[in-house]
Amino acid sequence: MPKIVLAALLATALPTMSQAEVEFSFFSGFEESPHSKVTGTDPGNAVNEVLDFTAGWDGKSLEMPPYAGLRATWWRTDRFGIGIEITHDKVYADDATKADNGFSTLEFTDGLNIATVNAMYRWQNQWGALTPYIGGGIGISVPHVEVTSAGGSVFEYQYGGLAVRWMAGLSYRIDDRWSMFGEYQGTYSMNDVNLGSGGTLKTNIITNGLNIGVSYRF
Repeated sequence: MPKIVLAALLATALPTMSQAEVEFSFFSGFEESPHSKVTGTDPGNAVNEVLDFTAGWDGKSLEMPPYAGLRATWWRTDRFGIGIEITHDKVYADDATKADNGFSTLEFTDGLNIATVNAMYRWQNQWGALTPYIGGGIGISVPHVEVTSAGGSVFEYQYGGLAVRWMAGLSYRIDDRWSMFGEYQGTYSMNDVNLGSGGTLKTNIITNGLNIGVSYRF
């Protein structure tokens, strides 16, 4: 993840830090992505120089590099918080997609990085140590583009486009500092990237993740 992205998000959120409870969360889990439309051009591609197909994606969540995320939340009240989040989402085109469209590699695996500014809402002290919560955010995708065809190769981070995130979960308070949580989280990202052939590839990707994590607050 380029440092400028993290710096920009921190600059947005840090002014509120001294005024609220701060909670840092780390999670991993299982993530998959439905098919998405791919368009663009790939000069020299032996099968398709004009890209217009539907890609099947595999998540491979636990393969290196694994799917994971970091979230910082500044709870301004008992119920409302704002924060920043970075997730290392990833997708691999399946074998049929690559074979049918002239690619030996077509993936965003280091990763389909999503960085957002979030708004969070929780129902604290409703169920004892259990706290349900929901949240959403808006930001950008910074995919690591890994694409190879007869037209050329690319292996680099690029700015993809706008992204949104949504989540719903349940947190269990262990003590005054630590808690565990489980959640569903989805993302939608626009990815308009450059190829090694001089062409472009565009696809809007949805991810769906089931996450387990731990949080520390102070």
